[in-house]
Amino acid sequence: MAKRQAKADGYDEAILLDPEGYVAEGTGENVFIVRRGVLKTTPLTSVLEGITRNSVIELARERNITVVEERFTRDEMYIADEVFVTGTAAELTPVREIDNRRIGNGTPGPMTRALQDTFFSIVRGEDRAHQSWLTRI
Repeated sequence: MAKRQAKADGYDEAILLDPEGYVAEGTGENVFIVRRGVLKTTPLTSVLEGITRNSVIELARERNITVVEERFTRDEMYIADEVFVTGTAAELTPVREIDNRRIGNGTPGPMTRALQDTFFSIVRGEDRAHQSWLTRI
């Protein structure tokens, strides 16, 4: 229902809040925000564990990016430098706007781009350090 409402309002996706008003997840994605060089995502006490979520957290930590798993508000998304979502279908997708509010400068930020580039390099089998993440068919 949330996705249908988002589509009817002209958006691609809905971001769901928990009963206390904190960001939970998208209809099929985990949500990440970047603020002042720190990557933040909702903890597993509030969302479903995602394989892509775990992969992105590992990639960020390999790059010495501070990763914080804690609840955050919708307002924090509005003032984030970057926002992206992860999921099996979404892979790693930048978010440029939330509730008609531009995120950052409205384009994928440097952390999002770097993590996305690395993630896609792994998926394409170009990153030898993460070959164990792939199943060849």
